[in-house]
Amino acid sequence: MRYQLSMTDEIRPGPDIATLVEVVRRLRDPVTGCPWHHKQSFETIAPYTIEEAYEVADAIARGDLDDLRDELGDLLLQVVFHARMAEEQHAFSFGDVVEAITRKMIRRHPHVFADKDRQLSPSEVKGAWDRIKADEQAERAAGRPPAEAAHKSFLSSVKTGQPALARAMELQRKASQVGFDWNDPRAVLHKIREEADEIETALDRGDAGALAEETGDLLFALVNLARHIGADPEHALRGTNAKFERRFSYIERALAAQGRSLESASLDEMDALWNEAKIEE
Repeated sequence: MRYQLSMTDEIRPGPDIATLVEVVRRLRDPVTGCPWHHKQSFETIAPYTIEEAYEVADAIARGDLDDLRDELGDLLLQVVFHARMAEEQHAFSFGDVVEAITRKMIRRHPHVFADKDRQLSPSEVKGAWDRIKADEQAERAAGRPPAEAAHKSFLSSVKTGQPALARAMELQRKASQVGFDWNDPRAVLHKIREEADEIETALDRGDAGALAEETGDLLFALVNLARHIGADPEHALRGTNAKFERRFSYIERALAAQGRSLESASLDEMDALWNEAKIEE
């Protein structure tokens, strides 16, 4: 498949992926391209990639399909951008990325692409995916030098690059597979209270390092509670963020109706308006 246009071709918006690949190639050109785009690296672009993934999730949560289309385009741009930087280093191209994921999807779905008569339930599909993935990882490990193929932790399969909330959830799920888990959400709630007490002790000592560590422990325990009650901590926090914005906006509107600004209001006044917003909801 041809993913690259000639430098003399006029670029017009269209559904062909080659157009986007060429746009990024020209933006990255050190002579005729964009100075900002040319100076970027994998490291500087990575935060934007994460941000765009969150924007996709936000559009889905809002049920805004027009926005979802645009945000998926922004996320696709990130993939093309990373692939272009890799191609400049003679590592791989966008076509290689497409080929790799296509091969993986075919390999991990033999019930669709090989044994088409085989009927699997969703849980069986997930089990087959995990087994094939484990086999692939074992093959890669066998091909590495001895130093790299050393024993790894049971938790090593949990990806390090995902957001902290998601990774905390996955670490806990993985550990639970071998019985390292609580059986009662109330036990987790007790742990949350214990972590909160430790934060108070750190506050009394004025120990900034311990405060940061204990706050992390509290967040980890809260994720554990969310897992035990079947809640997605990321989704729950997004909902709370939206609620905070909604109630704070009520405070702004109420003060504006009085001809006042946020800066002119006391904390007690804003808190009273906050409670009004809660009642209206």
